[in-house]
Amino acid sequence: MPATTNAFAVLSHPSLDQSGGGHATIQAQRPVPMVESAELLKGSKTVGIMHNGSLYRLQATKLGKLILTK
Repeated sequence: MPATTNAFAVLSHPSLDQSGGGHATIQAQRPVPMVESAELLKGSKTVGIMHNGSLYRLQATKLGKLILTK
C-alpha cells in the first residue's frame, strides 16, 4: 500500500495574480494541510461545517464528487 501525505503544495497561477505585474511565472507556496473526505464525513453522505458564523453543507454525491453549499 502506498504511503499517503498529509499536505500538498499550492501553486499560484498567473491568471490569479492580482499584483498587476502580469509575469507568467508559477510559484510554489508552502504546503497546505490535507484532510481525507472520509474523515470529515465519518460514514455519512452529508456534514455541516460552521464557517464565519454561517452553516455550510458538504455533501458526497453518488458519483463520488463533493458539493459544498451555503
